[in-house]
This record gives sequence, C-alpha cells and structure tokens, in this order.
Amino acid sequence: MGFKVAVVGATGNVGREMLSILDERAFPADEVVALASSRSVGTEVSYGDRTLKVKALEHHDWSKTDICLMSAGSTVSKDWSPRIGAQGCLVIDNSSCWRYDERVPLVVPEVNAHVLPDYMRKADKLNIIANPNCSTAQLVVALKPLHDKATITRVVVSTYQSVSGAGKDGMDELDRQTKAIYSLRDVEMKKFPKRIAFNLIPHIDVFMDDGYTKEEWKMTVETKKILDPKIKLTATCVRVPVFISHSEAVNVEFANPITADEARDILRAAPGCLVIDKREPGGYITPHEAAGEDATYISRIREDATVENGLSFWCVSDNLRKGAALNAIQIAEAIINRNLLQPKQKAA
Repeated sequence: MGFKVAVVGATGNVGREMLSILDERAFPADEVVALASSRSVGTEVSYGDRTLKVKALEHHDWSKTDICLMSAGSTVSKDWSPRIGAQGCLVIDNSSCWRYDERVPLVVPEVNAHVLPDYMRKADKLNIIANPNCSTAQLVVALKPLHDKATITRVVVSTYQSVSGAGKDGMDELDRQTKAIYSLRDVEMKKFPKRIAFNLIPHIDVFMDDGYTKEEWKMTVETKKILDPKIKLTATCVRVPVFISHSEAVNVEFANPITADEARDILRAAPGCLVIDKREPGGYITPHEAAGEDATYISRIREDATVENGLSFWCVSDNLRKGAALNAIQIAEAIINRNLLQPKQKAA
C-alpha cells in the first residue's frame, strides 16, 4: 500500500521540482495531489509523464493524506501547517517558518536523520518537520563527515547564490535585464535592489541590527541546530547572476589535525557528497554543471597554513534540489524506510 502525498505550492519552482523528484525516485505514492492557492486552480503541472491539474489548498481533505510537502512560503505554512498536522498528516515544510521552533526538528538526512525516530514517536508532536535554508543544506552535508573526524570549531563561508533562490521573479529579472543590456535598453530593477545581470549583490534577505543579513544569520543558527551548537560560523551571502545552483567558498578550523588528503578520502565516502578535485584547469565543479544533479559537489580541497588545523574547499549544489525539493523528499523517505509512518488508507 502506497502513500497519499500532497504538494502545496505546486506551481512554484520548488513545487514543480518536488513533483519531478517524486517521480524520478519512484516515491511509494499511490496518489499525488498538486495544491496551490485558488488563483492557480486548473493550472497544469507535470508529474513524470502525467499531467496534474492544480486544486485549491483550502478545499483539500487532509484527514486522508499521509504526507504534505509544503512549499508555499512562511505565511501559508504558519497558517496551514499546524492545521494539517493536527489532522494526522505529516508536514515537511520548505519555508523558514518552523526552522527555529524548538518543537520542530530541522533535518538534513545525511547529517541528522537520527532525530526522526524520537520525534515521530512523540504523542504531542506538531507533525511538522522543517527543511533548512538552501545554502545551509549543502554546507552541512559537506561539514558533517569532517566534523566527525576532526571536530569543527569555526567556519567562515562566503556564498555565491543563484537567482532561483529568490524564486521565479528572480530568474525572470536576470533574464529580462540580460536581454535589455544586449539590446541597449534601460535595465529595470524590481526583485533585487541593484542590477543583477553581470553584477554581484552582497545582500540576501533583510539587514539585521548587527550588520549581518538574515540569510547569513540563518546559516549560523541552522548549522548549530543541525550539526553542533558549539560550532562558530560567520557567513557573507552574495547573489550572483547564475540561474540555478549555489556555490560556497568554505574555510574550516578544527580542534584536531586533518590533512587535505584525509578530507578528500572522507568526503568521497560520505553520503550525498561527490568530490571532483583535480588541481588543473577545469578540475572542479561549477554551478552550471551542478544544475539538475542531486549531489553536493566538493572541489579545491586544500590546507590552510594560516591556522593550526585548517582546510578550505569549494562546495556547489543545485539549490532547487538538495537545497529544497530533494531534501524534503529525502526526509520523507528516511521516515518511511524506518517504518515511522504508515499509510492511512488505500488511495483512490
């Protein structure tokens, strides 16, 4: 007997990716339902070689649904996720709404799937599991095996984040501005505060009182919650004119010695990681090559001679997949594979 799965926000970038990945991975679903706001009702979305018509979130019967993949933003999730969870449907939420709630686990399966059994067995659980920020997800996949080996004390990370992290509007703005530049027309800024085409913007999300942006704060808090609260982390997050995939330059300090060769071997054996690290032109992964792929790619692994136990590396991943849709589905798979969730009934 398979599960009944509902994708909320099915018309968005991540929602469409969720539907695609459910089919690609042959997720054990007897029925998949595409949901969105009432203005999107009737829109057609692809689920493998099938076409689903989007239905209204407001009219869905959650008492007969097993898993909700929520990708409709924090406002919708804050309103709907507790109500859905109260009807016995597990919500895996891709927004930032529940990530920092102590009652809700924040999960990257390669890193902390061990928290799922205790949570799923709680009688008073909210029935909500949070997906981390896209830039955090790929980072902790790379950090986890290194932390297990040598204990990370401090991380300095600079991100180079694609416009798809800002949704369809961000992708449309890069496309529109690029065409305007080539045709010598005026460049209009709507989604981003400065021109993104052929430019970089060191500003993602709102500024906070200490000068960091909220995106940078998210990476710090989420890494601590997922991996280890003792890790110190500072981030600089930059929007770049790339459509898909986030890149990160990462510098790590450890409590114990670790060489670049050891790190390379550890990461090659680690789940979710793929090391492409040849010290020659082209012997690394770029965001273009990572788009559409599931792995967290790691390149340019080298020792940092300025600190006692330090490494630097380059990390790239498709932010719509591992940073969002894929990670959510991997959480569902981890729960099902551990027999922590049973289908309510045979889906129609």
